[in-house]
Amino acid sequence: MTQYPEFGAGLWHFATYVDRYAVDRYGDPRGTLEQIELAGKVKDLSWVDINYPFSPGVTVDEVKDALKANNLKCVGITPEIYLRDHVRGAFTNPDDAARRRAIDIMQAGADMVRELGARYVKTWPGQDGWDYPFQVDYHDVWKKSVDAMRELAINNPDLNFVIEYKPREPRNHMIWNNASRTILGIQEMGVDNVGVLLDFGHSLFGGETPSDEAQLLIDHGKLFAMDVNDNFRGWDDDLVVGTVHPIEILEFFYTLKKNNWEGVWQLDEFPFREDVVEAANLGIDFLKAICRTLEVIDMDAIAQAQAAQDAIAVQRMVQKALFSSMAGE
Repeated sequence: MTQYPEFGAGLWHFATYVDRYAVDRYGDPRGTLEQIELAGKVKDLSWVDINYPFSPGVTVDEVKDALKANNLKCVGITPEIYLRDHVRGAFTNPDDAARRRAIDIMQAGADMVRELGARYVKTWPGQDGWDYPFQVDYHDVWKKSVDAMRELAINNPDLNFVIEYKPREPRNHMIWNNASRTILGIQEMGVDNVGVLLDFGHSLFGGETPSDEAQLLIDHGKLFAMDVNDNFRGWDDDLVVGTVHPIEILEFFYTLKKNNWEGVWQLDEFPFREDVVEAANLGIDFLKAICRTLEVIDMDAIAQAQAAQDAIAVQRMVQKALFSSMAGE
């Protein structure tokens, strides 16, 4: 019997959204508690990453009760430092007061991690970056980003912080835009409790090979968490995992297994038009097939083929293992 890992999802998977065209939203608004209730309907889902602040009027006790009622746990808190107040930046905002508000929101998120017994505070300062040449002083915005993360890490030595890098969107160029740059920033901070949450889709979108970046982060001891989805590499589509790049997803988890990396296998999907529960079920079903594949795949044979850089031999092995495992338990 296959031993599956624990599966998680960003709670935003169960929300509704607007875009440049459907400004009237792809469905009626859903608050934090309703999102948790929908997450509870997903088979095999154990963890959720929760946005903070919660929807208006929702208390932490209500969130605790909703999680318990739906047999879920909080894996992380994602403070919302990318909304209207931060359109000119969170940690890099030219207004000192706005920058301080962003750090205060992060600190409140850290307090909520303790309150809910979560594993990390997730940092996604999506508005930190630039859009035009000459718009920013690159040294200045980099220093502000590093200094803010160092301050939070030092003030909360009992907690882990993870940075989720992304090449662009909403900014045309984001501060934390690839794995290597993020590692450099963390090294500059000089703290031990800041790492990386590697988003598979962001890595694809950035032109990276996600498995290569996972190995790099593991080698530097900085792969604290990960989440998965899929896209066509031209945009951060946040599609259901495995629907576009099944072989690269397999290679990603193969790399994690090879390095004995353990953690929650988390979905970061945005099913704008799809049934949110069924989209999550489909993603988890695919991840379970990946688990079965990793049980039967011949890692020694793969290592030998890789030593010879025999691409065809490796492809034969991984395709047979994956597609046969997808047939069922």
